[in-house]
Amino acid sequence: MKLRTIYRCQECGQSSAKWLGQCPSCNGWNTLVEEAEEVLSKAAGKSRGLTEFSSDPVKLSQAGAENHSAIVTGIAELDRALGGGLIAGQVLLLAGPPGIGKSTLMLETAKALASGAFRDGELLYVTGEESLSQVGSRAARLGAAADNVYLMAETNLAKVLEAFNKIKPAALIIDSIQTMYHPDFVGAPGSVGQIRECASELLKTVKAKGAPLFLLGHVTKEGTLAGPKVLEHIVDTVLYFDAEKNNVYRILRPHKNRFGAIDEIGIFEMSEKGLKSVSDASALAAETNRERSLAGRAFSVAFEGTRPLLAEVQALVSRSYYPFPRRTVTGMDLNRAQVLMAAAEKNVGLRLDNMDVFASFQGGIRIKDTALDLAFCAALISSARDIELPGDCLFVGEVGILAQTANPGFMARRLAEAERLGFKKAFIPKPSAKESAKFKNLRLFPVEDLGGLHSELAKLVPVVKKAEVKK
Repeated sequence: MKLRTIYRCQECGQSSAKWLGQCPSCNGWNTLVEEAEEVLSKAAGKSRGLTEFSSDPVKLSQAGAENHSAIVTGIAELDRALGGGLIAGQVLLLAGPPGIGKSTLMLETAKALASGAFRDGELLYVTGEESLSQVGSRAARLGAAADNVYLMAETNLAKVLEAFNKIKPAALIIDSIQTMYHPDFVGAPGSVGQIRECASELLKTVKAKGAPLFLLGHVTKEGTLAGPKVLEHIVDTVLYFDAEKNNVYRILRPHKNRFGAIDEIGIFEMSEKGLKSVSDASALAAETNRERSLAGRAFSVAFEGTRPLLAEVQALVSRSYYPFPRRTVTGMDLNRAQVLMAAAEKNVGLRLDNMDVFASFQGGIRIKDTALDLAFCAALISSARDIELPGDCLFVGEVGILAQTANPGFMARRLAEAERLGFKKAFIPKPSAKESAKFKNLRLFPVEDLGGLHSELAKLVPVVKKAEVKK
């Protein structure tokens, strides 16, 4: 076997014959690491392809289509994020920061599958980061120990594949892919070459057997998945596990899914006994005190996938002591927020050129729904004009650059969720007579533009403060 020295980028996998300070592909600094690469002949290269699918060309009209039936895992929020459940032979990559609960979620998933969909088969859980006693202690604490779940502490992929072929499990869990290595491939565990080749070998094995495969992955300090980008292309589904600000709720968000949509999220609550599915997504914001009126706080109802989510928007407008006022936004696109601030300045008469603006979405979930535009503008105007907004007021609507409002999708379901949560007033663009008659406990107020919004908010100010607001 002949070897040659190359320098490979640990971020994107780009190889170079010599060391470079900056990767020419991804522009990352100090990411090239020396590796030994095997020099293969043409015959050997052909025999080591990634997958061994049929290479005979067929007509697209004659290719046929498979009817994929979802395998319910038994964990409601995981099934929601996956679009209904697992698919036979599906390869999933679960990534997240250390301590977020990836191993906990996989143990609970193994227990749910072992007692549910795969109760007549076996599952194989391979750990490369912990000992058998460590995983066993966690499983006992979580109540996730099952007789048909096999546990294996190994980093040698050849031994893992040997155990897989011997046990023939219904599902395989690898914790984590960065710890695996194959003795036939050159490179240390976690290197670009080892991750790519190990993932390819695992993919070929589980696809042939029709067993779902869970791969746990590490993330870098920037929050991106560690290893080559080709790893995300190989797998069928990429799930990111993250925590919101108070470190109680965990958000499972799909970034890629070949068998379903990627607009759904799974919400879990971390407790002493493990992860608990949060079926009521509005619980993240509904816990706040809505009995007190506050200046700079507004509520709205966003949509994440197919379910409504109560969102609390907070804005703080204060005098700036810097040459350039600061604009800090958390949970919302900064460029979008700046457009809305400019529209409010021009159409409402706000003076923000000497004011710092801080805004955030409470609950820690980053929301891209433009239906929250009106709530952001309401919180902005409320803070700037010192108008206290009651906790039973809701603001739902898109806002354009000319300050006009527009109806977002699923308006009826948003208002139904607001009525269920106890809201009494809803400011929306052009409510229809049918909508007004449908909701008995929720009064609808039309808002055509930001000028109309400002007029409606001014009505909420007590008589004593009205003179100050006019100033």
